[in-house]
Amino acid sequence: MLPGQITLLEAHGCEPAALRAPASAQALFEEIVRRLDLRPVAPAAWHRFPEPGGYTGFLLLSESHLSIHTFPEHGYAAVDLYCCKARSAPDWRGLLARHLGAREVSIRLVDRGVRAAAEEMP
Repeated sequence: MLPGQITLLEAHGCEPAALRAPASAQALFEEIVRRLDLRPVAPAAWHRFPEPGGYTGFLLLSESHLSIHTFPEHGYAAVDLYCCKARSAPDWRGLLARHLGAREVSIRLVDRGVRAAAEEMP
């Protein structure tokens, strides 16, 4: 198996204003990239939804990707980081509290991988 890991973050009790304006998530993305020494291959893409909706952001990394989906009407944000190898985890709760005002954060790590071609053959 080739290693890979996705970090699934669920942020609840967020500040609705932070979930309406991508500037909060842009700062969050910048801090994650810096702390984890990630390598973006292009600028982040952002899509804002009509009120009362939030935004979706996506950053393509040489390691894979970082994304966010916000729901200000629910005070909720979903953040996913997929990397081709495991990295030391930052203080996710502190980061999401500082940038999005999250009061509660759940963190799930999922190991991912692919089988070698020879292993898949019958």
